[in-house]
Amino acid sequence: MARRTKAEAEATREALLDAAEDVFYEKGVARTSLEQIARHAGMTRGAIYWHFKNKADLFLALLERVRMPFEELVEEINDPALTESPLEAIRLACHKGLAKMEQPHYRRIHSIVLHRCEFFSDINPLEMQNRLAHECHEEMCEQFRQAHERDMLKPELSPETATRLLQSTFGGLVHDWHRNPEDFSIRERGGELVDTLLGLMRR
Repeated sequence: MARRTKAEAEATREALLDAAEDVFYEKGVARTSLEQIARHAGMTRGAIYWHFKNKADLFLALLERVRMPFEELVEEINDPALTESPLEAIRLACHKGLAKMEQPHYRRIHSIVLHRCEFFSDINPLEMQNRLAHECHEEMCEQFRQAHERDMLKPELSPETATRLLQSTFGGLVHDWHRNPEDFSIRERGGELVDTLLGLMRR
């Protein structure tokens, strides 16, 4: 019985997150109320407060659904041979991240963070985006440092500069895609850009 109750509680939590995703995407985060989310999920506000402290807590839980720490992307490749090639690890991790971006949940939630999240409560969307970018920067830079130590990067290119070049490319690509997501495949175009840029960086 306890296992079923726990499973039901998890299903309720996921249903609330699905509803929040829908309403945030339609109305924006600041203009969405917990009452609207509960109604969309066919539940009461009490169900929301059972699982989340407030709207900010719910929003952060939604964001956790689509976080893609760069280190985890590298680990998901699960190929021991990549330890000998940091640049190939970077390339394949980027391709994996781009493929995930085209999945509906990833696409919608990233669009919410970039274009539908205003300042509210204790949520500062700019600080949030900067924190996520900084986290990715540190993990990616470590891979470039390993490539630099193995003389895989062009000598005039520092790991820091290589990281910023790749992150800037990603940032511009993601913003362009979210403005017109039907115009191109971010997985295909992004893959081409990543491969080209890393090819230019190689020694």
